[in-house]
Amino acid sequence: QKTRGNPLYCVEFLKAIIKENVLSWSVKSRQFTWDDTCIDMHTMSEGVVELLTRKLRQLPHDVIASLKIASCLGQINLSTIELLDLGWFVPNLLESLESAVQEGILEKAGPLFAFSHDMLQESTYQLIPKEERKALHKKIGMSLVQDPAVVDNAELCSLAVDQMNMCRLDDPIERALFSRLNLVAGKQCVAASSYEQARGYFEAGISLLHANPWSKQYSLCLELYDMSVISGYMDGDVEAVSKRLNVILTNASFDDALNSRVLQAKLLASQQQYSVAVKGVLAILSYFGEEFPKKSSLADVTSEINAALPMLKGVTKEKILSLKPMTNKRKLNSMKFMALLVTLCFYHDTLLVPLVACRMMKLTIEEGYCDDTIPGLAHMSYVLLQYSDDVELAGHFGRLCENCMIGNPQEHSLRARLTQLHCTVKYFVEPFQTSAATAQNAYNSARIAGDVDNAMLSLVVYTIVHIFSIPDLAGLHKKMIGFLYQMAKHKRIGVLITTMAYFNTVTALIGNADSCGVDPSIGLKTHSEIFQIAEHTQNAFLMHHMIVNQMYVSCYFRQYLSVAVVAEKYGMKTQAKRVLDFYFIFYQGIAAMCLARDTKQNKWKEIGEKSVTTMTQLLNHSTWNFENKLFLLQAELNYLNGRIAMAESSYKAAIVSAHDHRFNNEEALGLELYGIFLVENNKVVQGLQQLEKAREEYKVWGAIKKADAVLEFIDLIKRTMCHRDCNHNTIWGHTQMTW
Repeated sequence: QKTRGNPLYCVEFLKAIIKENVLSWSVKSRQFTWDDTCIDMHTMSEGVVELLTRKLRQLPHDVIASLKIASCLGQINLSTIELLDLGWFVPNLLESLESAVQEGILEKAGPLFAFSHDMLQESTYQLIPKEERKALHKKIGMSLVQDPAVVDNAELCSLAVDQMNMCRLDDPIERALFSRLNLVAGKQCVAASSYEQARGYFEAGISLLHANPWSKQYSLCLELYDMSVISGYMDGDVEAVSKRLNVILTNASFDDALNSRVLQAKLLASQQQYSVAVKGVLAILSYFGEEFPKKSSLADVTSEINAALPMLKGVTKEKILSLKPMTNKRKLNSMKFMALLVTLCFYHDTLLVPLVACRMMKLTIEEGYCDDTIPGLAHMSYVLLQYSDDVELAGHFGRLCENCMIGNPQEHSLRARLTQLHCTVKYFVEPFQTSAATAQNAYNSARIAGDVDNAMLSLVVYTIVHIFSIPDLAGLHKKMIGFLYQMAKHKRIGVLITTMAYFNTVTALIGNADSCGVDPSIGLKTHSEIFQIAEHTQNAFLMHHMIVNQMYVSCYFRQYLSVAVVAEKYGMKTQAKRVLDFYFIFYQGIAAMCLARDTKQNKWKEIGEKSVTTMTQLLNHSTWNFENKLFLLQAELNYLNGRIAMAESSYKAAIVSAHDHRFNNEEALGLELYGIFLVENNKVVQGLQQLEKAREEYKVWGAIKKADAVLEFIDLIKRTMCHRDCNHNTIWGHTQMTW
């Protein structure tokens, strides 16, 4: 009744009644004795707070004064005690704190003193009259800043600033001092990736500036606003960042506002306003003398790459690192904005990517090495892969980029920025599954570097690798709920919508009808809604992912007409060089050859033959990644052409290759297609065996809904075998099988 079962209340209540001799030990009876009436009358109307306050008031004056100081700080260490002007507070602060430890109010661990319970700190703080609290905070803060090392001591600086931010400052000198110290404390929080806390310091610093700061305190004002924008952007506060950016762009000079213009472009991109972001960056590059065409063609791109090839031949790490440092400020700024532009163009104007990458390499060779040279190498690697047939040179530039990153002071930041490009080039020569570890490492590097944008993008890359090549869709589904939450929290709308597309794909395969734990506030979109967003925002990146996702699901559920319609509507305009391009070709080929068998239309056969030719070319770059896909396409083509024995041999080869190269999902697909082939060629028993194996592999992959669909098909075959007079073609037709 008195303590409500709270252990701290119990201890303090027992101490109180022992001190008042209400509870005592009887030597004569050898037991505790107490007076029930006195205990009942012992007031506890305000709970433990009143009890603790009464206990605190009984302490010596110096101890109470010391505890009041400690309650303002929360915890206090020996070095802080030494810095406080003892004459302002109590004669011997350390001795008084030690006495509080003896009373059980404070606990001591090494040099650190802290209250033994939060309520003790609160009760002590309540002993300070309200009208005196601000003065005491200011007294403590001013004492701490007397140490010249306060700027270099992160803990001490934050402690002093926290005290001063609790009180009103009217003196202009004090306001300027603590405005600058808030800047220092905020930067220390940014370094520790505590962006919300950092923004609090920067905003406090802004509030202490002169009434006309842009004319009276320009440098300090600019830096506080810049850092507030950076921390707000990292923390996902889009509205606050937009307001601060407008203030900077209105008041700062063009050159001083360059960092803000970078963030403005990133902010626009994070909200899917890619065209506006690209337009703004192109205008800045024009100011620096770097002009790019408003519209470019594939012929322009090819011409630019061919002109750059002689310059690129023979480039090595040693040659790059031996270049003179780039010192021309306009060229350095041009490189920075071109590195930003090329990233934006992946989403909006892909034909600008090769033009910008070539310009970056040209500036590096002519003007010297700079921080953005390594991103230029990475983009050049991607461009050579995507737009030329020199895959070997593309791989060389990819390895060159990787080697130049090692040991670079900005290694984590660079690794985070270049993951997507690295995985694209890597797919040609290394097992696709290894890209999952690359994406995971990039996420960690991005977090270390404080790069939220590329941390979120790394999660997209990780998701893609998992969906296309690694079992355990259920596990991925759970992880993706966390990914969606992170992206929504940081308001990275572009990658959030892209990840929703993959989340819907996984949901379709595993069979979960609801959002399975996704926070309703995230606003999960359907496939059709995401298609509309991609078209409305002209987001080429999102559209590319949506197309392949649609084909992926439709192909596995044998909705081949849907695959063909999407492929025809959104057909690739360039040679297949990106990771998802390979799957576009693969699914289009499978669907086309099944449709060709159903409809006897030659156009489907031509598409199937083209997919086989493309996959044969890709096989030259990676047996691991492309062999099983080629075998399966060849099996379908052989079946279409009536070469039954060759088709059966190719099906078996595709299944073995997929198993050996750990493409579990494609092994299941091969088993399913082989089973249908056998059934359609009057080998029903063997066909059912293959379909059963396919069903088990789909379950291993985690595609439970797909596995159930195969089971339904197996049951259909068994029922049909009992009705020998049924029309065979009606039963085995492909086009309308939409299980």
